[in-house]
Amino acid sequence: MSTLTISILITLVIILFVVIIFAAAITKGYSYKHTIDQLDDNPYLKNEDKDEERAEGKEPS
Repeated sequence: MSTLTISILITLVIILFVVIIFAAAITKGYSYKHTIDQLDDNPYLKNEDKDEERAEGKEPS
């Protein structure tokens, strides 16, 4: 086999490996169960309310 043929085969194997890894990552990402926190449990909203009250000059409750 010539050097060119060997190079092409190695390149194809690498490309095939990358495609398989890419497909596995995409599949795993789509199978992940995403959750959304309830608004009542979101600590950032509570902090935003306090920050707005401070900006308005009110005492935080």
